[in-house]
Amino acid sequence: MHNVIVTDLNRCVGCLACVVACKAVNDVPVGSYWNKVLRIGPNLKEGATQCPDVEMYFLPIGCQHCDNPACVSVCPTEASHVAADGTIQIDKEKCIGCQFCAMACPYGVRYLNEEERVVEKCTLCEQKTAQGELPQCVEQCCARARFFGDIDGGVGNLEAPADPSAYYADGADKSYATMKQTRVKLADHCEPYTDADVHRLADVGNHPGFAYILRGRSWKGGE
Repeated sequence: MHNVIVTDLNRCVGCLACVVACKAVNDVPVGSYWNKVLRIGPNLKEGATQCPDVEMYFLPIGCQHCDNPACVSVCPTEASHVAADGTIQIDKEKCIGCQFCAMACPYGVRYLNEEERVVEKCTLCEQKTAQGELPQCVEQCCARARFFGDIDGGVGNLEAPADPSAYYADGADKSYATMKQTRVKLADHCEPYTDADVHRLADVGNHPGFAYILRGRSWKGGE
């Protein structure tokens, strides 16, 4: 089992709802981020020689919950560890704030909480997923671009909240609990994609777990 997030970059509009939702639900300090969104481009399209023949997309970056996490390998107290669901977590009771893990992370997504003197990062909202819920950034993605689940079952089986229009349809069960439990699978919701459209951030031996779908544009996230 390995829980991750897969993002359909062709659907992401760069609204930053995932960033705001993450900071709000996890009480992330001002100036720090568990999830941030980068703008890639504008870059010239393949074969183009001048503007305005350009392309761009938005790329959410956070802890990639790697298969072979360097942060876990260098932690002297085993505070950083691989949980049963395959995610990378930090035991704050064991963390001594040495920041070896932050230096080892190839994506720069860890930081020292100056007040608590412990390292923090995305937990994939383990307090929610342990109860069968989705991470907050997935729940709040207005473009339905983010999907969560066990990557071992295939990219297409990851889930996101259903189209909210179904909640307002005549005769629909309008309870909040029902709305949160109704979900769609990536394979049924997104435009068709090929294996060549599925990308990951640069792999330096850590084998990042998160994946990104990008069709018809040049992938830059591996650089």
